[in-house]
Formats: sequence, C-alpha cells, structure tokens
Amino acid sequence: MKTHDFYYDLPEELIAQTPLQRRDGSRLLVMHKEDGALEHRHFYDVIDYLQPGDCLVLNNSRVLPARLLGRRATGGAVEVLLLQDKGDGVWECLTKPGRKTPVGAELSFGEGLLTATVVGAKEDGNKLVQFHYKGIFLELLEQLGKMPLPPYIKEELQDQERYQTVYSKINGSAAAPTAGLHFTQELLQKIADKGVSIAYVTLHVGLGTFRPVKAEEITDHHMHAEFCMLDAPTAKLLNDTRSAGGRIICVGTTSCRTLESLADENGHFEEKSAWTEIFIYPGYRFRAMDGLITNFHLPESTLIMLVSAFAGYENTMHAYEIAVKERYRFFSFGDAMLILPETAAGR
Repeated sequence: MKTHDFYYDLPEELIAQTPLQRRDGSRLLVMHKEDGALEHRHFYDVIDYLQPGDCLVLNNSRVLPARLLGRRATGGAVEVLLLQDKGDGVWECLTKPGRKTPVGAELSFGEGLLTATVVGAKEDGNKLVQFHYKGIFLELLEQLGKMPLPPYIKEELQDQERYQTVYSKINGSAAAPTAGLHFTQELLQKIADKGVSIAYVTLHVGLGTFRPVKAEEITDHHMHAEFCMLDAPTAKLLNDTRSAGGRIICVGTTSCRTLESLADENGHFEEKSAWTEIFIYPGYRFRAMDGLITNFHLPESTLIMLVSAFAGYENTMHAYEIAVKERYRFFSFGDAMLILPETAAGR
C-alpha cells in the first residue's frame, strides 16, 4: 500500500489545542468493526461497552518534562529535547539550533542550576549531551523542563499534568500515550467495579511518534525503537483473561504495540522487556488484542495505519470521514474512538 492511501483532509480548526476541562467529557466514536457501524457517544459511556471478564490494558509510562530552554555559552538561545537516557548523565537529545550546538558547545539552563556539554553527534543529527548538576536530575527536570508537546499544538499548556494520564507512574516518555488522557480515577474505579480487570504495561513513547512517513511504499518505512515491558502478574492476568474467554482491550496504540511485541505466536504472555520496532499496517495478524481505544491520528501516520490494520482500511477511512464531518476534535487533546470486535447485541 502507498502512504498516500492513508491521507484524509482535516480542517486545521479541528486540531484540538487544549484539553477539555473534564477529561472523560470528550466525544467517543464507537466502531463495531464486524460491519463498520458507528455510534456517537461520550467517553464516560465507554463503560457501557466493557463486559465483566474483559481486561483493559493501560500504558503507565510518564512523560518527562523533557523540553529545556536555555542559553549557549556564546549567548544565543538553545532548546534541548531529551530523547533517551544513555547513563551517567548523558542523554541523546534533539537540539535547536542544531548547527550552533556542535560537539564541545557549553549550555546553561535555569540561571546555571543545570549545565551541559555537547559530547557527541549522531548521523541523524541528534546530539549526545552530558549534563552537570547537583542533587537529583529528575527533580531539576520537573523544576526547569516543559512538556514536549507535539508541533501541531501551538497553545501553551497551563497545567502540565493534563499531558499526563492519571495513572502515569514510570518516567521515560517523550510524548504522552494520549488515548489514556480521557480516563479519570473515578471512571477507572467504576470500570473495575463492573468486573473488568485493569492491567498496566509500560512503553516509553519516543520522538518517532512525531516523525512523518516519508517512504512512498509503507513497507519501506522503518520504525524507531521504543522500550516496553510487561511484568509477571500482568502476564498472568492477560493469560487468565484469554483462557476465561474475556476480551483484551488496549488503551492506545502504545499498549497495543507492547502486547503485540511481547506476546508469543499463540498470544501467550510471559514476563518480558524488549526494544520494539514493530510496525503494524494492513495485513498484520493480531495475536494479543481484541479491542482498541485510541485517539484520532495524523494523516499518513503509522498510527492510522495500525488502526486500519485492526479495524479494516475501508472502515477506518470512512470513520475518519464521518469524524471530520461531525467535527470531532483531533490528535493529542482531541476525542477518542472505541473499536469493538463484535456487533453489539440488540443494536
């Protein structure tokens, strides 16, 4: 398939710039993938579609406030985006302006609370940056850093926690697993009270999330590696759900990619962690996931390709056409889709 097959026309005003005041007050487009039928609901109605015995899978990765604004020793402004911890205070980073941050450049943030030296450069233009500080690095990052919002969001985020899920726990992401932004603790409790299990996995979202697909043929695209992990109790919960006939519903493409990366050929799980470069597009055979909750994704992105692989290409592109027509809100702070594996009874 061609990358352009996944293009759709999106009016710019439908790109959500700020989160809604109420997390679970967003709209929810429900798709029954068996026949492509659609329903228009609100996110707090998601509980109506979950059944006792199902398992909801959430990615508990927490976004680092990884965007640092500072000065170069020469006096000019610099922006550094932390991508990957290389150990011993060294991070792989994206720097702006890249050509003015060569190896050897000295940087300063927060009036010198945090300083850094560019110690290496990679072929893709990313830099290796050695940070110098007193105290705990993550605490300094919380104090000085800003959320690395996607480039299509132009508004300043007033409350940084709104770019975190309410269950975020393990620091490491460069972007939020945005399907989870719709959940509140109260909604999760109601879901658990209904007899739905809740499982947590971890995938640290990388900058590759924002990278466009430049290849004409989708099979020529290469995914950037992201670290994911699944612990033993979660593996047992997922296996027990499957054995008992329950459905595994992933919240977000990151949870989906974690399960599909770590499950064996028969959809069985064991405690495991790995770097995954899995690329899911139409023709992929799912072995771990039965249902998906996801936001609306960018045209020609790997994420809309994943949704198309699960829900069917025609179903997906039709749903996006309807979502635009009905003026749903798109992307990170936008509305959500629920894709179910069977037609609802009595509909």
